[in-house]
Amino acid sequence: MTAMAKPQFAEALNGASSVRKHYLVTLNLMERLHRQLIDVIKDKLDRRDEREINSVQARLLFNVGDQELTAGELRTRGHYLGSNVSYNLKKLVGGGYIHHERSESDRRSVLVRLSRKGEAVRDMLRELFDRHLGSLEAVGNVGVYHLESLNTTLKRLERFWIDQMRFRL
Repeated sequence: MTAMAKPQFAEALNGASSVRKHYLVTLNLMERLHRQLIDVIKDKLDRRDEREINSVQARLLFNVGDQELTAGELRTRGHYLGSNVSYNLKKLVGGGYIHHERSESDRRSVLVRLSRKGEAVRDMLRELFDRHLGSLEAVGNVGVYHLESLNTTLKRLERFWIDQMRFRL
């Protein structure tokens, strides 16, 4: 969060109702957590001296996983956050991390899947997240109950925002 945003955020909280305060804090935390996850991935890439791709591209590789998808499916399934999926896919194809080919059934669509190089990055992130799981409860004091509750709440927020757009509320 920028220095300019902090006073505005604090001002919004000062006059806010209890629900409003919590909602604004939640919005702020979600943004910060996403950035922190990207930073954690960047740190892992830096430690491995992986300079060809960035953390957003590595996350995209992790989300493709063992699937064969179109670029549109990456976005609509929620596997990729960002408007420049085509740019990042092009970079990953050029770097040898992703194979791409035209769909047999729909020649307009391009299907993507990981190459061996992409699988290595996916596996690196899988190992990182597995390591996190090993200490999440003991060090982070976050157990399965907390995650279940958090995931339920986040799914409700997602549904709420989807409805806001769909029904123009």
